[in-house]
Amino acid sequence: RTPANGSPGNDSPDKKRVKRPYQTKTFKVELSFAARIPMSAIAMALKGQESEHTQEAIRVIDIILRQHSSKQGCLLVRQSFFHNNPSNFVDLGGGVMGCRGFHSSFRATQSGLSLNIDVSTTMIVKPGPVVDFLLANQKVDHPNKIDWAKAKRALKNLRIKTSPANTEYKIVGLSERNCYEQMFSLKQRNGGNGDPEAIEISVYDYFVKNRGIELRYSGDFPCINVGKPRRPTYFPIELCQLVPLQRYTKSLSTLQRSSLVEKSRQKPQERMSVLSDVLKRSSYDTEPMLKACGISIAQGFTQVSGRVLQAPKLKAGNGEDIFTRNGRWNFNNKRLARACVVDRWAVVNFSARCNTMNLVNDLIKCGGMKGITVEKPHIVIEENGSMRRAPAPKRVEDMFEQVKSKLPGAPKFLLCILAERKNSDVYGPWKRKCLADFGIVTQCVAPTRVNDQYLTNVLLKINAKLGGMNSLLQIEMSPSIPLVSKVPTLILGMDVSHGSPGQSDIPSIAAVVGSREWPLVSKYRASVRSQSPKLEMIDSLFKPQGTDDDGLVRECLIDFYTSSGKRKPDQIIIFRDGVSESQFNQVLNIELDQIIEACKFLDENWNPKFTLIVAQKNHHTKFFIPGSPDNVPPGTVVDNAVCHPRNYDFYMCAHAGMIGTTRPTHYHILHDEIHFAADDLQDLVHSLSYVYQRSTTAISVVSPICYAHLAAAQVAQFIKFDEMSETSSSQGGGHTSAGSAPVQELPRLHEKVRSSMFFC
Repeated sequence: RTPANGSPGNDSPDKKRVKRPYQTKTFKVELSFAARIPMSAIAMALKGQESEHTQEAIRVIDIILRQHSSKQGCLLVRQSFFHNNPSNFVDLGGGVMGCRGFHSSFRATQSGLSLNIDVSTTMIVKPGPVVDFLLANQKVDHPNKIDWAKAKRALKNLRIKTSPANTEYKIVGLSERNCYEQMFSLKQRNGGNGDPEAIEISVYDYFVKNRGIELRYSGDFPCINVGKPRRPTYFPIELCQLVPLQRYTKSLSTLQRSSLVEKSRQKPQERMSVLSDVLKRSSYDTEPMLKACGISIAQGFTQVSGRVLQAPKLKAGNGEDIFTRNGRWNFNNKRLARACVVDRWAVVNFSARCNTMNLVNDLIKCGGMKGITVEKPHIVIEENGSMRRAPAPKRVEDMFEQVKSKLPGAPKFLLCILAERKNSDVYGPWKRKCLADFGIVTQCVAPTRVNDQYLTNVLLKINAKLGGMNSLLQIEMSPSIPLVSKVPTLILGMDVSHGSPGQSDIPSIAAVVGSREWPLVSKYRASVRSQSPKLEMIDSLFKPQGTDDDGLVRECLIDFYTSSGKRKPDQIIIFRDGVSESQFNQVLNIELDQIIEACKFLDENWNPKFTLIVAQKNHHTKFFIPGSPDNVPPGTVVDNAVCHPRNYDFYMCAHAGMIGTTRPTHYHILHDEIHFAADDLQDLVHSLSYVYQRSTTAISVVSPICYAHLAAAQVAQFIKFDEMSETSSSQGGGHTSAGSAPVQELPRLHEKVRSSMFFC
């Protein structure tokens, strides 16, 4: 037995042998019957007869896959499995590594029970000496420079092995004092009478003198604590090694994220051969539990037939045709479809080293070629040199004082030049000031290489924000979109974005974008609200307050009515992003109900027809062309073999996959009162991938969803949340339950910009 104020690790081996009989523990294990799951539910589901047992039965065989990988010592992340093989690791910097593994799960499809297998990547903590991890994590070159408060947060809950005993422990914290000074009571037998007496000894002296272990550098640094709350157990830091395959669950920096994407992408052929190899090596056919379920797995990929839809025709200014090739086009020698005038504007420069007048002149010249009249700016305002080191909100405040004093009235547009391309801390406060406080359209730039392409891209964004249109679909101008052009139709895009992993107290942001100026389907406006952290269902679609409704949908309905010649939509098409199959019923029963209530609240007798479509990007289905190194061409649709046995769903690759392997978007039609023909609906979805005003390419998911994502991300910057990812534990501890605490409200947009495409 050891005293309450702790011991450093194990006692000598002979003592341990004497004590062992007292330390034996008896565990009682109780097995209780939970449920009988009929595996026949899978066979019924394949015939299109789903029951409440279908998901459970598939879950059972998925668990068998997990158990199979667990026996091989894999790290399990839901249905993805990662082997401890250094050839699968890539260094991302900061003590973090990308680990490549594979996803494997069963799905009921039209061609029978299918095994869905794909390459998967997760982040792990770099194994090895704890000190090396801390140096890399804090980007310092000597242990003296380590911030130990940060280190404590980074190490909490990680597992280590200690030498020389090679025992595994979980880190609970660090010692208050350094290794030289951290004392504990050590009981020693005293002389002949055999009574043990406690002596105070430092952790350093104990390991060096009593255990005879040489410590080179641990003396000046805190010890690692692996004990219980009231009985700490300390080890000098140099005796501790992080064990492999421990997930890193904090958010990555921009650099780490781009490094992960770059190092984990694979061309189609490489991915195919890796997956074939994984299937052979995983030896599922030897798994007795799968055999007992009567499941054997074919060695080859499933063959499916797909169609390639023709790209929709686009129109530029003066009714000119835009020719698309491989899902891409350009505005060379063309004018924008509806060009705006950039007048009453100014430039502000937040200490960026850039020739501002050259940039302005280039913009004016490039704008002229695209049909945009860019007048000379009223003034170029440089930031006061004394403000450069000030906090971001102060810098923005000071800049706005200059804007107010140097301009005759409120400007219509402000071009803001930032010094950093990514993660500028001025960005959020600046956007909030412009969009929420003053109602001024603004465009931020951080020019590095200014060429014609760069200027055109900036002008596309400015034109869309100021109410112009860059290109239009021929079928919305003529108007001849089946079912949509005949009667007033509102298109909604809905998305919820959450804080980074481990940030458990950052509100989630819900955004709804709605189309305007029917019969157009290219113009949108957005409404955004905050809600409880990690809550996926949107809780503010309909918010009655007395005789008023403060919900997201009402704003879109009223804007559609006022912008579409005082017509109410008779049809509403909803695109919902980011929900899994287990949440489909909630989307139908909760969200769709709220949208219907918002309509009824405006007019009791109004009964629009609804079509509800869920778009999923986060899945593991990929398509390959047999015998070709290329990705599937843009416009590829697959609606057979690997789709649901009964429900209506399809996969679409609208975009050209330039790097890596194309990930199709999986569209599920959950509800369709408008009664689209399958081909018409697929054509509409395809066309909506071509109306994204920020780029001259088809995008991978319909534009309204992309806009909802952008709007949520931009407005989230308004409230500068503390960087909580540092403080949460590495294993993602400390989550609040969804819907528990009051949530910080987002500032509302100024009425002048509320209906603009500010998110472009």
